[in-house]
Amino acid sequence: MFYHVPVLLSETVQALVHNFSGIYVDATFGGGGHAQAILNRLTPEGKLIAFDQDKDVPFEKIPQTNFYFVHTNFANIGQILSDLRITSVDGILADLGVSSYQIDTAARGFSFRFDAPLDMRMNQDQFLSAVEVVNTYPSEKLYSLFKLYGEVHNPKLLTECIIQARKLSPIKTTFQLIKAIQKAAPKFNQYGYYAQVFQAIRIEVNQELENLKTFLYQSIECLKSKGRLVVLTYHSLEDRIVKNIMRYGNADGKPQKDTYGNLLRPLVPIQKPILPTESEIQANPRARSAKLRVAEKI
Repeated sequence: MFYHVPVLLSETVQALVHNFSGIYVDATFGGGGHAQAILNRLTPEGKLIAFDQDKDVPFEKIPQTNFYFVHTNFANIGQILSDLRITSVDGILADLGVSSYQIDTAARGFSFRFDAPLDMRMNQDQFLSAVEVVNTYPSEKLYSLFKLYGEVHNPKLLTECIIQARKLSPIKTTFQLIKAIQKAAPKFNQYGYYAQVFQAIRIEVNQELENLKTFLYQSIECLKSKGRLVVLTYHSLEDRIVKNIMRYGNADGKPQKDTYGNLLRPLVPIQKPILPTESEIQANPRARSAKLRVAEKI
């Protein structure tokens, strides 16, 4: 099963692994490309713990005995490491992108390119799916999520289109949703608009931004001094949260200072964001919006 081409693979692993016999976390296993590359840099004494909430991930393809996998959301990192009696780790990686497998598997409902049930759940055991969001959320809640998560220019019109369509019959598939919102889409950027709408719904279904904040705050507590936090982001909403927490220790981006005016923060960014090269984007177009951010615990 093809799952995913890892983005910025060598840059990510080089930024993350600085103690070859240390303990590391891959908080978003996906297709295992980053995990395997991390393990290749570790000695047998090193350990890698990986998480992913998607039960379709092919974790069993990694045979190393110093590799441990847990089916869970990365927001549970603190509890999982505690359960494993690991007090601190040398580095933590999170790749926030939706995997190629998830996008290209029609039945998962992540893409408007396929006619499929409205789903978009990364954790298939949870109740909330895209069909519940689209058909049961009141207009005010739909308006808010399209404005905040999709950053569309006309959230009011978009919401009205969905409300009117679902009064006639439930919107159960991706193509039914596209048909319902066609009037709101700009003539010359329909696909870009649909991508924004699907992104907004997906973020809501999976509570992506709230889980990201929880994960980042817990990661700070789990890192050793000089431990590395390495995060790949793909859109401005998540990137802003990562940047603020790495710079200031909080998602709001508010500097905290001591009585002498010194900046109080648990992490320090150790390099500028790394972007994929043109050759990588040509080989893997889904890398085009990626940003690699790296910070070290003080």
